[in-house]
Order: sequence, then structure tokens, then C-alpha cells
Amino acid sequence: MQTPSAHTTTLPTGAETHSQPVANNMALPDCAGGESFALMVHGQSMVPEFQEGEIILIEPEGLAKEGAYVLAWHQDEWTFRQLLRNTEGWLLHALNPAFADEKLADLSAIKGVIIQKALPGRRRASKFYV
Repeated sequence: MQTPSAHTTTLPTGAETHSQPVANNMALPDCAGGESFALMVHGQSMVPEFQEGEIILIEPEGLAKEGAYVLAWHQDEWTFRQLLRNTEGWLLHALNPAFADEKLADLSAIKGVIIQKALPGRRRASKFYV
């Protein structure tokens, strides 16, 4: 994957298609300094809620709470999952049961919260998460 440009890039969601690390291993797109930015969903790990080709909007300074959909830097990769908590701690949870949950030591891996999704060209298909 090339370094993100402008306001969009793609973010694969399936373990089989995770993206390569972005510039400097943890850099968000240049526009992400505190402003929301968009990524395109790839893969099947977050179906049925998020379909391949949908656009997700990420708020870098959003509140990461249980149940939120988040963008995380985990195991040297960008990943998009639901944040859950169990008796052992925090988890990155894939909605598709074919993908395993991933444990988090703490919330420092969370780099943004998904606040909206949209299907390109279908404004009425948008859904807000905050």
C-alpha cells in the first residue's frame, strides 16, 4: 500500500488482506491531525455491518468505548474492528465469526473511532455511529 494521500485511502478489514504499514509504521494520513478522514473497507472480517467498498469516516480523537468500531495499529498492521471488553481485558472483535478476536494490552493501539459509513453514490445509505 502506498502512503495515503489527500483524504482517502483503503483499509483492508480481513486478516488475509491486511495493509502494509503506512509511512513511519504508525502514521495516519496527513489530513488526520485531528480532523476526520475516510477509508474504504476491503475484505470480509466486518460483515454483515460493513461491506467491501463502503467508505468509513474515522475520528482520530473520538472516544473509544466498548462496542465502538475502531481503527487500531495492532501487531504492526492497521486493522478495523469492534472494541469489546471481557473479564481478561480489551479485544478487537471481527463481526464475521470466521475471524478470531485479538487481545489488546491497553487502548493505546486505538488510533480512531468510526463515526459514519457510506456507500459511494448512495447518500441515503449512510449510517452514523456516534
